Amino acid sequence: MQRMKLSRRAMLFGAVSLLGGCSAVTSLNNAARTLDTYLLTPLPGSTSGRRISRTIAVAMPDAPAAIATDRIMIKSGVASISYLPDARWSDELPAVLQSLLIRSISGTGRIGYIGKSEGGPVPDVVVLSRIDGFEVVAKEDGTFESLADLTLTVMTDRTQSVIGTRSFARSAVVADDSAETITTAFQAILDGLLPLMSDWVLANS
Repeated sequence: MQRMKLSRRAMLFGAVSLLGGCSAVTSLNNAARTLDTYLLTPLPGSTSGRRISRTIAVAMPDAPAAIATDRIMIKSGVASISYLPDARWSDELPAVLQSLLIRSISGTGRIGYIGKSEGGPVPDVVVLSRIDGFEVVAKEDGTFESLADLTLTVMTDRTQSVIGTRSFARSAVVADDSAETITTAFQAILDGLLPLMSDWVLANS
């Protein structure tokens, strides 16, 4: 796949400017343009810990509008973003991360039932999450860094009381600006975060 510098990406596909209260919304889903689709895969936490019989529901993560898309976000300044051309995630990012967390927790084999909050049995515990960052940062020195920043909250469904809240963040240096390299860096980040998040949810359920 031909590589394109991020500065050129911004010129060709437009940055979304957040300065001065201006909200410029650009259509990103052009049906006439074929986009390569990239999958992210789950990684379970520990399979040898305490097994619980509780039912867990994972809600759709909250995310800013700029992140809640299937496009791969590039942050080139404090208030300027663009998107990687010709590349997309397999679904909108909140749905991708919801599925990854469910499958990572389920993969431990330590839970009675876990699924989406949109369906299934009445849960004992609900997992809420917020995506504060999931982007490639273009630095002034010309280097790139992938960043993921998520916050999880576990609460009881019956009383709506919070059991615990924790933030999970990790970054990885990106060797170049190709879609393959960038998505591989995000997978490496999640390979570190998903087991931690899975074990934390189970410990607080």
